[in-house]
Formats: sequence, C-alpha cells, structure tokens
Amino acid sequence: MAKESIKARQRKREVMVAKYAAKRAALKEAGDYAGLDKLPKNASPVRLKNRCQLTGRPRGYIRYFGLSRVIFRDMALDGKIPGVKKASW
Repeated sequence: MAKESIKARQRKREVMVAKYAAKRAALKEAGDYAGLDKLPKNASPVRLKNRCQLTGRPRGYIRYFGLSRVIFRDMALDGKIPGVKKASW
C-alpha cells in the first residue's frame, strides 16, 4: 500500500495535467517552447505514473484494468472481475 501522501501527489498531478492540457496543446501547435517552459512542471503528462486504483502500487500495473497484479489476482480469484477466470490447460 502506497503512502497517502504519494497518492495525493499523484491525484494533484492528474488534476493539473487536465487543467493545462488545452493550453499545452495550443503552445505546442504554435511552437512556443518558451511559453511551454513557463507552465508548471507537474502540468506535463510525462510526470504521471501509472498506479493501482486501489492501493497506489506503481509496479506490476495492468493498464486494461487499472490495477496492480497483486490486487488483480485477488479480485479475479474472488470472482469480482466479470469475465476473468483462472486459466487451466
């Protein structure tokens, strides 16, 4: 489980990226790199990290489900993810 401060920082970055997305796109289209440089650093989508929605774990992230591999496995075995079952052959 990630610390609450790390999860809060990630949420703050997500809000900032959404807030400045249109402005960043316009500045990129115009080629105004000086203007881009004046935007906050956390407004860049590069600074976002894929994290598990439930625990905030940054590693072992499954993008399709938005979960870490550990939580995905637990939920799949409990039958909480529709259409997912343990493979056997």
